[in-house]
Amino acid sequence: MKSYVVIGLGRFGASLARQLCKLGAEVLALDVKGDLVQQVASEVTHAVVGDAQDKEVLRALVVRNMDCAIIAIGDNLAASVLITMNLKELGIPFIVCKAHDETHRKVLEKLGVDRVVIPEQEYAQRLARTLNSHNVLDYIELSEDFGILDVPAPAAWQGKTLRELNIRAKLGVNIIAVENGGKTNVSPGADYAIQSGDTLVVLGDNVSLEKVQKL
Repeated sequence: MKSYVVIGLGRFGASLARQLCKLGAEVLALDVKGDLVQQVASEVTHAVVGDAQDKEVLRALVVRNMDCAIIAIGDNLAASVLITMNLKELGIPFIVCKAHDETHRKVLEKLGVDRVVIPEQEYAQRLARTLNSHNVLDYIELSEDFGILDVPAPAAWQGKTLRELNIRAKLGVNIIAVENGGKTNVSPGADYAIQSGDTLVVLGDNVSLEKVQKL
């Protein structure tokens, strides 16, 4: 079981803490505001009122034993910097930090934060990518560079096998599943022939996925 400490329980931090706990992780939720802590107390493993800018508070909570720390205080750069430094001194192996803007991101990256996120920006990029193509049914971002795309089978592919299409070599993507009529064919073989009504679940880097969208 992975363990996380989520620092800052605004909308982003609280939602993240709840989701991680639902996925089976051990979650310590921390905020200076008692009312915010109380709101998530019944939905996470531990919920504590405390100031993460005080290294002794973090030390007392034994956060050094956590697999990952998430700093969800996006609007306070000074606090994010100090908390990051505290966590690094305590030896947290992986730190994720919410940033307010690109300047904030650059500062945190220079401090050695492992992953900096700007939720509004990342969601906007994902939504724009989806809206920009009439073919895209769903898009899941796996990382900054890779994702999974659900697309209707292009008419030009219908009736041809995956072997004939040679999609990996031509487009640099993999078809990891095919859905049709409520049934899912996971890892279809090379002799599978694309049919009308198929929805293809495609894995690849974002550049290659954009090529698939344009077919």
